Amino acid sequence: MNFKPGKLLEQIEYPSDLRKFNEDDLRQISDELRDYIVDIVSVKGGHFGASLGVVEMTVALHYVFNTPYDQLVWDVGHQAYGHKILTGRKSNFYTNRVYKGLSGFPKRKESEYDTFGVGHSSTSISAGLGMAEASKYKGEADRQHVVVIGDGAMTAGLAFEGLNNAGVSDSNLLVILNDNCMSIDPNVGALKEYLTDITTSHTYNKIRDEVWMLLGKFSKFGKSAQEIASKIEHAFKSAISDKSNLFESLNFRYFGPIDGHDVNHMVKVLQDLKDIQGPKLLHCVTKKGKGYQPAEDGSATQWHAPGLFNKKTGEIIKVIPKNPQPPKYQDVFGHTIVELAEKNKKIVGVTPAMPSGSSLNIMMKAMPSRAFDVGIAEQHAVTFSAGLATQGLRPFCNIYSSFMQRAYDQVVHDVAIQNLPVVFCLDRAGVAGADGPTHHGAYDIAYMRCVPNMIISAPMNEAELRNLMYTAQLDELENPFVIRYPRGQGVMPEWKTPMKKIKVGTGRRIRTGDDVAILTIGHIGNYAIEACGELEKIGVSAAHYDMRFVKPLDELLLHEIFGKFDKIITVEDGCIMGGMGSSVLEWMAQNGYAAQVQMLGIPDRIVEHGSQKELHTECNYHPEGIIEAVKKIVGVKAKQQLA
Repeated sequence: MNFKPGKLLEQIEYPSDLRKFNEDDLRQISDELRDYIVDIVSVKGGHFGASLGVVEMTVALHYVFNTPYDQLVWDVGHQAYGHKILTGRKSNFYTNRVYKGLSGFPKRKESEYDTFGVGHSSTSISAGLGMAEASKYKGEADRQHVVVIGDGAMTAGLAFEGLNNAGVSDSNLLVILNDNCMSIDPNVGALKEYLTDITTSHTYNKIRDEVWMLLGKFSKFGKSAQEIASKIEHAFKSAISDKSNLFESLNFRYFGPIDGHDVNHMVKVLQDLKDIQGPKLLHCVTKKGKGYQPAEDGSATQWHAPGLFNKKTGEIIKVIPKNPQPPKYQDVFGHTIVELAEKNKKIVGVTPAMPSGSSLNIMMKAMPSRAFDVGIAEQHAVTFSAGLATQGLRPFCNIYSSFMQRAYDQVVHDVAIQNLPVVFCLDRAGVAGADGPTHHGAYDIAYMRCVPNMIISAPMNEAELRNLMYTAQLDELENPFVIRYPRGQGVMPEWKTPMKKIKVGTGRRIRTGDDVAILTIGHIGNYAIEACGELEKIGVSAAHYDMRFVKPLDELLLHEIFGKFDKIITVEDGCIMGGMGSSVLEWMAQNGYAAQVQMLGIPDRIVEHGSQKELHTECNYHPEGIIEAVKKIVGVKAKQQLA
């Protein structure tokens, strides 16, 4: 597909081309870059509002700094589309987030301009500081290091750990705080209020501008004059606001706030900051979706990643199916927790900055005093949930599977060791699709299974999710309880079934058979149902068992399976190493059985991005992969080949 850039953007392949233009051209280049992003994302999909919000900042950064020698780190990377287009990927940017195409996030293997692979928030300051210290060690005194972090990402503990460390260094580090009052959902917490105070203080901004001019004049007379001016600036700030010293208390020179959409002013400020040594923070105020009116006027959450849309009208294109469709698992969770909470006053909901992504926003609207968005702070979310549990409440802590990795110590130390009844609802378990390896929930079974006291489960459909949630909130259960489920739709259009208790550690037989047993966990079991139907057509009799629980395993069911079958296949949408199949092999060895076991799941390598079906196929646990594994294990000569 051919997307034509504007006449100036057409001349830019790399930042070195951008630097050949006059500063007067930068506004037009910014406009053309924004139009190019709109053109492609409107028909290809992807993250949108964040990249539009930093167009001018992106142009200014690559214009002023000598990238890639000067190192630029983007936090999370939702906002890096303009960066990719300006750094050699313009012609194939249409493959962004497409299977075998460009990654949706900065990725070191993709370009030397992508200095650090990202996808999770708040890593940029620590990474940038590491790069700056390395440059200092190597004697590269002229090398600049710039990180761009949003106000949402700044709420995470890791960001403050990086700031705290950087403040006692003399490294040449510039932190650009991209302040748009949003992450994916509106930001929450004291930091948001603090930044709002800074950006709305007319007195502060007036004096800041005057001090900035003073600094500019003093800087012509040497370093000592700069230090004097810095003290004057600091004194003025302290006099007018006790809140103006948050970053300076961490030994950062604070500049701003400035308009992040004024590209020429951005260039001038960045050029000045290049000459100031040590850790610095530039506070830029931007707007998500800037320059595209429907995104500016609409919901920033919706325009974060709107899917396909009509670029002329802003109408988001939605395909309306003729028949009723199954809901998304996240929505089943969102409605079910409200249904349960209406009857059980102990239930509360917790999410780290993903209320819409996890559908906890349904509870936040229905029961605002019982649902908590704690900001981008997964560690805090887990320990906060543990605190709630000590007081007799039953917290449902909803975190994406890949993000739960960030809170693993808290799971062990604060929940499992104390055996607190926190319910962990792990959304986006398994391969997550176009977001790629930073977002795949590949490892949760393995990293949770080794933790004592943990119950680990996965529903095969919407009814099972509701039943597991019902079971997890019962007073009789006192253990931490994991429920993992995938991104996307389930299989039941009529999903709102009566809830019932499931005995912990029990699976179920879905289908009887004689030749081979297929053991599955979670939604991927629906692939096995399809595969069993096809195998029957060629005379292969496959039994299918939905294990439901990885920990504890259903030992009675396993005795039945291993007592009858010597050929067994396990299937899971998770890593093979340490996963459900591994747990079955361990049980087999401990109980004296011998069988031929084939494990299907995510292999021991990094799986890249693509649709979920494409990645299931690549990893060979799609229906055809299951069929081929069965044919191989039972012996193709003994059975009729599938036509």
